[in-house]
Order: sequence, then structure tokens, then C-alpha cells
Amino acid sequence: MTEPELDIKTRILLAAKKLFAQKGYDGTSVRQICDEAGANVSLVSYHFGGKEKVFEALFEHFFPDHMMNELAEESMSSPVEGIRRIIGEVVKFTMTDREMSDIVQLEITLRTHRTDTVFRFLDPVWTRVRELLQEGKEQGVFQIESVSYAMLQVMGVALAHKRAKNSRFSFDYQDMNTDELAEQTIEFVLRGLGVNSNERNH
Repeated sequence: MTEPELDIKTRILLAAKKLFAQKGYDGTSVRQICDEAGANVSLVSYHFGGKEKVFEALFEHFFPDHMMNELAEESMSSPVEGIRRIIGEVVKFTMTDREMSDIVQLEITLRTHRTDTVFRFLDPVWTRVRELLQEGKEQGVFQIESVSYAMLQVMGVALAHKRAKNSRFSFDYQDMNTDELAEQTIEFVLRGLGVNSNERNH
């Protein structure tokens, strides 16, 4: 692949990411993507094979799949460490790539046929969280009665800042420090799971 080809493909993807996050997939045309990217309309078909393929390519290029899968599949030293690392990465991803995070949230809400693409990337991560919760419960590290209820709460806390942005309280996390938010979220989750302070700070 030559440098000009790489450049135009990247420009198209960045333009699509911006517009899908702002207007939604259905509210964005190929022409709008190309206008934003400064590209000829025919290049979307040439490089990607259409708008649907551009959507899939966004996840392949911008979703931290390799990192998240590595976290999800890696043999963690403990359930506490596993939860700590995965929740930290989820918070950091949703904070640092807000466009991709908004696209994920929108597609899950709309439940279109594209949602399958989204879940293909999300499922390994949340499946691993459930496994870690189960392991922690069995080991007596997590003081929880139901893994399913705990899973619901963990997901809710990890993604709370996404919902708060649009709340009636005008909560604005734009100026928040990403690392601090990640650490505070991890601490809150581990407290909720009943992890003692020694293990939380380990």
C-alpha cells in the first residue's frame, strides 16, 4: 500500500468517525464523508466497498481490539487485578476516543443490524469481566450474591460518565483527568464488590 492510498483511507475513516458520532450512521451520506475528508466519492467504493464496510473498518482501526482482547484473555494474577485492568481500559477508551465511544453507544441503543459488529468487539471484554466476577466470588474475594447483578453494577459504574454527559444536571466531564477518573472508577467498583482495602491498594 502506497503512502497516498494510506493517507486517503485514513482521512475517509477519520471523517466517517466524526460524522457517525455527530449525525449517526443513517444521518451520514457517503458524499458528506468524502466532503469532510476532501476525497472523491468514488474512493469510498474503491477502498472500502461502500458505507457499511467503512463502518466495519472503523472498529478494526480505532477500537482497541488487540489490547482489550489481550486483557480479556490473559491469565490474570487475580480477579481483583483483572477487574482493575479491564475497567481502567474501558474508562480510558471511552474518555480518549469519544467519537468511537459515542458510535458504540448509539448503535447499541438503536439495535440495528450493525449492532452485531459492535458486539463482536465488546463481547470478549465483558465476557472476561463476568468470568472474573465468578472467580472472585468463588474465591471469596468478591462479596457478591449474584454475578449477574454485580455485572450490571460494574458496567453501570464503568460507563456512568457517558450517560452523565447528557444528564439534566449538566454534568461535564470534558475537563476531567482521564487517569484520575479511571482510578476513582476502579476504586468505586472494587469497594462495591467488597474488596478489602489491602487488596484494593495492592
